[in-house]
Parts: sequence; C-alpha cells; structure tokens
Amino acid sequence: MNLQRIKLTVIKMPLKIPFSTHLETVSERESILVEATGKDGAQGYGEGVAFSSPWYTEETVKTSHHMLKDFLIPLLKRSPVHHPAEIEHLFRSIRRNQMAKAAIETALWDLDAKRRGVSLARRLGSTAGRIPSGVVIGTPDINDAISQIEDYILKGFQRVKIKIFPNHDIEFVRELRRRFPTLDIMADANSAYTLEDVDRLKALDEFGLMMIEQPLASDDIIDHAVLQRQIATPVCLDESIVSYEDARKAIEIGSCKVINIKIGRVGGLYTAVKIHDMCKEKGLPVWCGGMIEYGVSRAHNIALASLPGFTIPGDISGSDRYWEEDIVTPEIKVEDGFIEVPTKPGIGFQLNLKRLKEVTVSEEVFDF
Repeated sequence: MNLQRIKLTVIKMPLKIPFSTHLETVSERESILVEATGKDGAQGYGEGVAFSSPWYTEETVKTSHHMLKDFLIPLLKRSPVHHPAEIEHLFRSIRRNQMAKAAIETALWDLDAKRRGVSLARRLGSTAGRIPSGVVIGTPDINDAISQIEDYILKGFQRVKIKIFPNHDIEFVRELRRRFPTLDIMADANSAYTLEDVDRLKALDEFGLMMIEQPLASDDIIDHAVLQRQIATPVCLDESIVSYEDARKAIEIGSCKVINIKIGRVGGLYTAVKIHDMCKEKGLPVWCGGMIEYGVSRAHNIALASLPGFTIPGDISGSDRYWEEDIVTPEIKVEDGFIEVPTKPGIGFQLNLKRLKEVTVSEEVFDF
C-alpha cells in the first residue's frame, strides 16, 4: 500500500461518567491511535481498543503497543501488502493479539477508502444512509440507571444495554421492566455466571429481554449451547468470538441466537465483515458492540454497522456519551435515535488536532 510511515500515539482521557461492570470500573480511558501515511501523503486512522488492564480480554494498552512496535509494524515493513484484506493473512503467524492487529488493519482500510475517494461504509458494501443507535448503562445503582435511561429515551435511543451479575440481576431487571414496559433491553453478564446459575438465568425469561450477552465463561461455546437449550431468552456471544471459526462453530452447535461483532475483538474489519456475511446467510442477527471508544474507532463501527445484516442497534452512541470533547471533528452525533453514515472518503471524520495534543501521553513514528 506504499506506506511511508506509521505513527503510534497513546492517548488518555477521563470519562464523563464512570463505566462499571462486575469486573472493573473504568473512569479513565487509555487507547492507541494508529496513523498510517502513504507515500502520496494520504492518511488513514485506526484505534487500538484494548483497556489499560486485562479485564475484558488478555490484551492491554501496553501489550498492544509492544506487539505493534516490536512485531506487527516490523512484519508489515518486511512484507508490504497491496490491500488491507491481506493483513489478516500476514499477521496469522502471530497468535491472538486481535486488538493490536485491528488497530493497524483499520487504519489501512481508512487509507484505502480515501485513496479510492469513497466512504469506508461504501467500500465495505453498504448503501445505508443512517444507523440506529443503542446505549450502554454501566451503573449498578437502580435509581441512577433509571435516570440515565429516561434521559436517553428522550434523546431517541432505540435500545438500552445493562450490566448484570449474580445478586444484581432479577430484581434489577424487574424494576427496569416495571418502569419501562416496552423498552428494548439487553442484559450483558460479562461471564458472571456458570451452568449452576441456570435457574437464575431462567428467571429472567419473564422480562422479555432482547438477549443475555456472554453469560458464561469468556472462552466457552460448549456450555453456552447447553444453556441456550434451557432458557427462552436468546444468548448472545461476545468475548467467545475472536475469529471467524469461533463464530462458525458456535452457530453450528447452537451456542447462541445472536452474535455481537466487535472489530477489535476479531482482529479487524476483514474478519468482522466475514462473520457478518456468514450470519446473514444463516439468518442469525448481529449487532456492533462498543469498547468505550474514541471517535476513530466509533467511526469504523458506524461503517461496519451500516451493513445490512446488522438488524439490532449497536453500542454506537455519540461522542458526548463519554467525552467532554472527542478527538475527531465533527463530533459524532445521535439525532432522533440515529447516526448518519458519513459519505466523505474514508471514515468521514478528521482528527481534532488541538484536542489530540491535549490528551497525548506519548507518540512514536516508524518509517517505511
């Protein structure tokens, strides 16, 4: 792709409101911005979405930076690619580290789309003009959750995701359903349960949840199949799906009825689109999950979620959901529950250089 250099910028910014699960409370978000510059001066942007600690996956910002600097960028320098889809094969010799891989791969997709003069969404095959927006409520306090949900409903959000775990599930969901009888609600467990909790999970069936996301172990597809046969609520897999093969096998054995596709978790846009295509062919609904991202990753999510198989609103909210000021301009906005799909080349957003400078922790340039 005739690269001239890649720049890695580590950024850090406080969230407007802390985001909590039973595993971690995130009050400050650290990420890696990848800037790929071609010899023609064109620039593409990607974002490494690992967290500072390994609560979601084994990757962290530090391990991702290490992989990018010491393995992935050198490998790309030794073996240049002609198309961003080739990255998946090139990086196959390096096990896992999907978020580090995706950080480079998405930057190259943005660069490729800009060179072609088309939006990233159109480059991926989308014709949608807008996508529906969903939101995640990351608080264990019922009154706080109700207040946030009321506010988001007024803003037009079309569905809400809540976090649950044992002893913070049945009564919490019951009260939310009582207050919001027709609202589309998903429950995300982040692997808080085991098969010993089947009766507790069955008890959630009465509340008409859209799905229960990742109730069992983060690397499991077998027990999820056992669980799905025993509960009416659709099981959605998140952490268990880190590759196309994971998705294929999970569908084949009946581990889930829904799949959450996250670009970073599966190693990039190429694999994310492949999973989407397979699920669409098999009639399995998919949606685009969020990672408390900055605007660059959020822009990639918008492009992905505009594909026709994404029939459930994703975790894609506006820039103001987490940030006082984002690192992209214009900031991403939700209007009447929808986000416009950019039509400008690439991701459709520019970097807010003033804000980026304010939140930069470190940067390093690698010449090709």
